[in-house]
Amino acid sequence: MKQILTATALCLALVTPLAAQEEQDKGTSLMEEGAKLFFKGLMSEMEPALRELEGLADEMEPALRSFAEEMGPALRGLVDKVEDWSAYHPPEILPNGDIIMRRKEPMPSEEPPVTEPEEIEL
Repeated sequence: MKQILTATALCLALVTPLAAQEEQDKGTSLMEEGAKLFFKGLMSEMEPALRELEGLADEMEPALRSFAEEMGPALRGLVDKVEDWSAYHPPEILPNGDIIMRRKEPMPSEEPPVTEPEEIEL
């Protein structure tokens, strides 16, 4: 999350001086001036939300790190066992808390089909 915020801030920091330099080199059109005002207003409106989002990311980081440390090996094992994820429906949580993943098409049974015993003539 911090990377996204940093990248956004960096892009805006690079765009603003370039636009100012171009303005000094030549006069700006009304469209350019409007775009600058639009982005300046957008940044001022987004700044509180971005700060709040950064705070939320800081709060969630320990929990996400713990989840990755505890569940990482189990998830890797599951990924190794499942060859084709498209063959399954999304996971379901049962009332007792179990999580199941149903196949879209049942696996062919490995048991030989039951046949009627042949009649023997006496």
